[in-house]
Amino acid sequence: MSERTGGTPPRTLAEALRTRDDDALAALLRTRPDLLSPVPNDLSQLANRAGTRASVMRALERLDRFTLQTAEALAASTDPAPYEALLALMTGDEGDARVESALPRAVAALREQALIWGADDRLRLVRTAREILAPSPGHPSPTGLGPTVAEATAGMSPGRVQEIIATAGLPSTHDPVSAVTALAALFTDRTRMAALLDTAPPDALTVLDRLVWGPPYGEITSKPAPPVQWLRDHGLLLPTSTRTVVLPREAALHLRGGRAHRNAEPDPPAILPHPSASSAASSAVSRPQVVDSAAAAQAYTALETVEELAKEWNEGGPNVLRAGGLSVRDLKRTATALDVTEPVAAFWVELAYGAGLLAADGEADERYAPTPAYDQWPDLPAAERWARLATAWLGATRTPGLVGGQDSKGRTLAALGPDLDRGAAPEVRRHVLDLLASLPEGTAPDPESVLARLRWERPLRGAAAGRPEDLRARIAAWTLNEAEMLGVTGRGALSSHGRALIAPEAVAGGSTGVFPKPASRAATGADLPAAGLHAARVLAPHLPEPLDHVLLQADLTAVAPGPLLRPLAETLSVIADIESRGGATVYRFTPASVRRALDAGQSASDLHAFLAAHSRTPVPQPLSYLIDDMARRHGHLRIGSASAYVRCDDEAVLDEILADRRSQGLRLRRLAPTVLAAQADPTTLLDGLRTMGLAPAAESAEGDVLVTRAHAHRTPPRTPPAPVPDGPPVPAPTLLGAAVRAIRAGDQAATVVRKTLPEPAGSAAPRGGELPRTTSAETLATVQAAALTGSALWIGYVNAEGAASQRVIAPVRVEGGFVTAYDHTADEVRTYPLHRITGVAELADDPA
Repeated sequence: MSERTGGTPPRTLAEALRTRDDDALAALLRTRPDLLSPVPNDLSQLANRAGTRASVMRALERLDRFTLQTAEALAASTDPAPYEALLALMTGDEGDARVESALPRAVAALREQALIWGADDRLRLVRTAREILAPSPGHPSPTGLGPTVAEATAGMSPGRVQEIIATAGLPSTHDPVSAVTALAALFTDRTRMAALLDTAPPDALTVLDRLVWGPPYGEITSKPAPPVQWLRDHGLLLPTSTRTVVLPREAALHLRGGRAHRNAEPDPPAILPHPSASSAASSAVSRPQVVDSAAAAQAYTALETVEELAKEWNEGGPNVLRAGGLSVRDLKRTATALDVTEPVAAFWVELAYGAGLLAADGEADERYAPTPAYDQWPDLPAAERWARLATAWLGATRTPGLVGGQDSKGRTLAALGPDLDRGAAPEVRRHVLDLLASLPEGTAPDPESVLARLRWERPLRGAAAGRPEDLRARIAAWTLNEAEMLGVTGRGALSSHGRALIAPEAVAGGSTGVFPKPASRAATGADLPAAGLHAARVLAPHLPEPLDHVLLQADLTAVAPGPLLRPLAETLSVIADIESRGGATVYRFTPASVRRALDAGQSASDLHAFLAAHSRTPVPQPLSYLIDDMARRHGHLRIGSASAYVRCDDEAVLDEILADRRSQGLRLRRLAPTVLAAQADPTTLLDGLRTMGLAPAAESAEGDVLVTRAHAHRTPPRTPPAPVPDGPPVPAPTLLGAAVRAIRAGDQAATVVRKTLPEPAGSAAPRGGELPRTTSAETLATVQAAALTGSALWIGYVNAEGAASQRVIAPVRVEGGFVTAYDHTADEVRTYPLHRITGVAELADDPA
């Protein structure tokens, strides 16, 4: 646990870092990646950066509860503090075996992150961390401790201090410093302190009980009650203002039995099964299969929902707000079209956007629409389509659960708006799934235990903010719901393909036969992560096979007992309206839906043949009558453009239209026995006559019936939104190795021992830390000698921009006014102009 095993103890954090090996430095940079931006020049600069408030605060926010409790206890202790004193603060007088066994791990974690340094007999908390965590009136410590006796009596008159120690039965002293020391010694002496408290009034002990675990501050009147006055007289309550007193830290620790925390939590809370989960042994074998089936069914529903959303916006979706995002009205319309609630609709919209399937078109009248990537989307295998959605969801920083809330300025957050990115979302989502994976297969977790675990792992980001429902907890709760909607979980438990999604190391080498052709799989899944492809392979066997038939019923409905083949589903969605979704989709045939099919160019015979070919039950007579009736009436009226006109061979039908009051808004007049003219455009005229129960058809200028088909509107090529990182990313091993070498080389250049050069007569001696100035001839001679002997030199160098630096080089060749050398600082061979070398000195010890 020590920084060093022998030699002189480190006096600063920089010296402590110099005792670490390369692996320990790499571990520090890995856990605190903000220290690498940019790479420090040497270990002194690394230590200074590690002590800045922003960096220390970021490191503290990533500590678990017990490690943070350890740092808080160290902040409430003396500086430096021996390990035994820290252990006593954490375990108290009675001791705690769990805390005692876990404390070395917490100290090692703090030391690894350079939050503490020094040997075990002199543990020092980084000054900035002590300022953040130490008890103070402005920032009370989570320990509930107050200031020390010395801190609380700093502004007290010497006479008052002498009165307190006299009342406490201590001999008077000649100066206030020794008096304060004597009072503090009394409070830390368990025997004498217990004897003092035995003389206290019972009501005084009650007052101490209210303050002992914090907050340690209390208000008093100008004439305090006798118990409070007794405590003041004996120094157990020290004044911080005219109306406020505080319980000194030493006294509080005695009353607590030496413990800095009321409840030390060395172990993380366990993830418990859901209270409603079955514990019967007979269900343990089948439950994972049930979970996988339920999750696969929901995964297919997710694919259908995204496709339904794209169809809804196929011809151009809602307009983009000026500030970005969907309006509340458009979100309501989308929710109605998808038959879901508005928060759920926001999730599907954001998921499709995050997967790159929807975007804004960028036109002057900007609207949302499917992207060109959606055109290839339906042709992919269902399992791969799901994997693309799942991987996009898992790594997205956009947080749909925030939709409908307000930002810091009180503005409502809109779906697809610019303010929904939260850098912590990917980490929380993945961690929640990892926690679910830690349970036995098929076990659903208790959501409260998941949230308790997250609060233990990152206490400073939530509990310290004073809000029980912090952002991480909210994201975790949303993750459980979103994972269920997406089919990552089934019945609350993590599915097999969900486990594969978060375990890329489990990717098998061979194919499981999910995709029909390996070449096709490589072509379609080349841009999917390995975990996504593996999850697709695991999911595919659980997905239902598409069906080629439906069940027609006499009530003008058709039931699809499972997913349908794409051509069948597309045609059926034109002929009928979807009434309900789920395990079995229900389609309803209506006059409007049949007319829609006829408008699309289908004939009555085509519809009869289609239904007969794809129905496992006979075509009901009411459905046949409906098709024939709509076909007979369809196109009986013809509408074209004059402003618009209506023509019909049956004059009686036109008479009925003119006599109907509902046609007054169309401003019709008869031009001929079989022709009516309207003061409305053809589309308005079509809709108006259809509301009157008629079935008109539009015609072209040549008199042919116009077949109406959907015109797809697509955005220009768009890339999915890039995640917004939560701080600097964890550096790659290659970058870590290069950074450690650069820091080591820079530190060597800054601290290397150099030979003392003789000074010319009359010249001033170089000051400490400065490179001795050498003439051009001396520089050339020294560099040439080093090239011959293979020794290293310490040089000062000024680049073309005028920036000066110190370097350690090993010259290899000197010619043409240049020296080619291996630069230990940059860890590479470089060439330097001799005229830019300001001075040179030999090293006392060759670093090479």
